[in-house]
Amino acid sequence: MRNREEARAKARELVSKMTLEEKASQLKYDAPAIERLGIPAYNWWNEVLHGVARAGTATVFPQAIGLAAMFDEELQEKIADVISQEARAKYNGQSRHGDRDIYKGLTVWSPNINIFRDPRWGRGHETYGEDPYLTSRLGVRFIKGLQGSGKYLKVAACSKHFAVHSGPEAVRHHFDAKANAKDMNETYLPAFEVTVREAEVESVMGAYNRVNGEPACGSETLLKKTLREKWGFQGHVVSDCWAVRDFHENHKVTATAPESAALAIKNGCDLNCGNTYLHMMEAVQEGLVTEDQITLACERLFTTRFLLGMFADDCEYDRIPVTDTDTDDHDRLALKAAEKSMVLLENDGTLPLDPQKVRTIAVVGPNADSVMALEGNYNGTSSRYVTFLGGLRAYAAKHGIRVLYSLGCHLFKDRTSNLAQADDRLAEAAMYAEAADVTIACVGLDAGLEGEEGDTGNEYFSGDKIDLLIPESQRKLLKTLEKSAKRLVTVIAAGSNLNVPEGNAKVFAWYPGQAGGTALAELLFGEKDFSGRLPLTFYKDVKDLPDFEDYAMTNRTYRYFTGEPLYPFGYGLSYTSFSINDAKVGEGTVSMEISNTGDRDSETVLQVYVACDSPFAPVHPRLCGFRRVALKSGETKCFEVTLDPNTDTVIDEAGERRKAEHYTLFAGMSQPDELSVRLTGIRPIEIKK
Repeated sequence: MRNREEARAKARELVSKMTLEEKASQLKYDAPAIERLGIPAYNWWNEVLHGVARAGTATVFPQAIGLAAMFDEELQEKIADVISQEARAKYNGQSRHGDRDIYKGLTVWSPNINIFRDPRWGRGHETYGEDPYLTSRLGVRFIKGLQGSGKYLKVAACSKHFAVHSGPEAVRHHFDAKANAKDMNETYLPAFEVTVREAEVESVMGAYNRVNGEPACGSETLLKKTLREKWGFQGHVVSDCWAVRDFHENHKVTATAPESAALAIKNGCDLNCGNTYLHMMEAVQEGLVTEDQITLACERLFTTRFLLGMFADDCEYDRIPVTDTDTDDHDRLALKAAEKSMVLLENDGTLPLDPQKVRTIAVVGPNADSVMALEGNYNGTSSRYVTFLGGLRAYAAKHGIRVLYSLGCHLFKDRTSNLAQADDRLAEAAMYAEAADVTIACVGLDAGLEGEEGDTGNEYFSGDKIDLLIPESQRKLLKTLEKSAKRLVTVIAAGSNLNVPEGNAKVFAWYPGQAGGTALAELLFGEKDFSGRLPLTFYKDVKDLPDFEDYAMTNRTYRYFTGEPLYPFGYGLSYTSFSINDAKVGEGTVSMEISNTGDRDSETVLQVYVACDSPFAPVHPRLCGFRRVALKSGETKCFEVTLDPNTDTVIDEAGERRKAEHYTLFAGMSQPDELSVRLTGIRPIEIKK
């Protein structure tokens, strides 16, 4: 296993040979070579959110929110292992050719484990949803898969953005996110703490915003007192990109760039993504920073490089060939993930489609043949994209089914051709829907609409959403199809809560990655069964929610929302039926006997929720255990679900964790709320403790 003390000793020895100027030069993300010491140039900035990103050909898995919808820890880790395999393969080949550019290193700035607290946040699809426990478990397994278990780090993962960060995007450079002690320790910090303590994540990235008055990338409270002193973090801290510049330009907590650099490094920000640390020597000259502080940051960074085996001749990962990217096996894994991530929201019996009875299908909509609808953001480039149309056409060809295709409308504009009248593709969509046995409408968003400020903003402001509706052009299309189609299946590609009322059956596909079209076809025609579950609450309207800038958890997420949602957290339908026969509590586990009472093999997600008898408990029971399981038709099995070690605890108003004397567990396949029970037809078993 990795020896941090040995790596730290080697880092100290190497850094001791550097001049002050050389040490300062290594604190920027694009660190220059120091040829006299045999140190090559290194760019710390790489992204692997759901596949190696922005560096050419790589396997594109479902976007992070889709991975969360799998509720599958084991598959999550396997996917991350494949991603790190491809990252190493590309690094090995490119560095041999002297290419040490951005997006080609071994320090990867993933995963994003912020809490998706508000559906308007454009970057929410980069996260694992709204629940701290689900986020913790998936974050840990993703990091373990990335970092590996060998003598060296396979790649160095990064938990971001520490810590209270989830929009609005438009004001993130000067916004102060205010959260009380209870919300901090119950919602915003737990996933970070678990990835530090359990997964031993090598890096943590700060956020752009202030947190309770302190800029996150220079916060003594977060970076020193919490991360290092309380949690014992041993790795390095990196700023979000150009976030340190915000200290003086936007937050106004400092007056100059040297002052900003000093504030960041003194409070433990070792690496600057940006250029403010170019002023580090000025900060030294002005007496704002000591050489010891620069040395410490430099030693932390080189400790990571030694842990990665960058200066070793026995690193097992150096032998990974460049051909270990974009493989057939990796494509099959991407397909499996896409199949397990899609969520069946509604079905009046229209699905599954029978390939013996359906002779003509109309595939309509701006996301039908869209690669962007597969990708999400922070994505690589696949050589194997299968769009929804492509997947359905390939399946149809095998079964003699005719496919009619119409764009139907622009993704968000009122016409597809500048010289045409508004709604110029609606008639085509209507006539094909009339001619087809079934119409499959592929609607939603893409990462050009929802995403990060600066990257997006065609329809929505700075990547955030203003409401929970699809663009008006698509609303008109669905109204048309509702009148014209014999049966309408609505497939929604998006990374967040949307309220789309039309359809005999509704599928939420997320941004499903390179194999999304193949997965959709197999699911719609019943070759595979739906088994994805919602990792966030779907609300009916943003009017039901607090102000976007309010970071209090009151009336947010399934734990605190007091209204009735559109679809609950943890919800998803399948083609088969399950029953829960028995549930018993063991030592840190719940064993559940489940039967597949339907006529097809399938998978489901066992879910355990806890309601503590305490005034400090959330409004509703919270998730404390989950497990994806497979059952053949007619099969009954008993499965153990591991419980959160903090199941019987609550966080009080002072942010302290307390034991609850009594609590109730709800073991089943959904939340115990009445809407989940009504939608699924199954009531969880209640166990009092």
